[in-house]
Amino acid sequence: MTLPEKLKDYRVILASASPRRHSLLKGLGIDFEVVVRETRETFPEHLQREEIPVYLAELKSAAYNPDEFGPKTLVITADTIVWLDGCIIGKPENKEHAISLLKQLSGKCHEVYTGVCLKTKKTIHCFHACSKVSFRTLSDEEILWYVNHYQPFDKAGAYGAQEWIGFAGIEHIEGSFYNVMGLPTQKLYVELEKIL
Repeated sequence: MTLPEKLKDYRVILASASPRRHSLLKGLGIDFEVVVRETRETFPEHLQREEIPVYLAELKSAAYNPDEFGPKTLVITADTIVWLDGCIIGKPENKEHAISLLKQLSGKCHEVYTGVCLKTKKTIHCFHACSKVSFRTLSDEEILWYVNHYQPFDKAGAYGAQEWIGFAGIEHIEGSFYNVMGLPTQKLYVELEKIL
């Protein structure tokens, strides 16, 4: 039995406003609804790399009680970060910050971590995925053009791999491309199989 068939009797809740995550989960053939609740996305300073998005995904999950949605409910929460030179690169605050972040990423390899939390009445299961992304050196004109045309202010690292900058600037990705977009679909599929 395939995963979409196993989930047919479940009410699947995706707790994310991200249109990329909506599209990616839809691509797995899973029927779901979107329910977003505000949570404070803060984390202890000692956390490193994958520990950060896993912590944040679990924090988001705490806002949902599967019982309130029915007996067979699955809640999916996720968080994605960009990690460069031992530091987290978050979402840009404005145009100038986006330009600054992209200049930092230009010509370097960075890591993208997504933490995912799966919650049912019986279990809470968290995992992460990592992808390594290499950018060629981007000119100031290219960075400015991208920021002006795509306004990537809702994206970790100030870029979307599925947008122009990904086509023109990414030289190499080691790991899941979909993870860089915000949801490691293949690993999500495998981890869901484990808990159902």
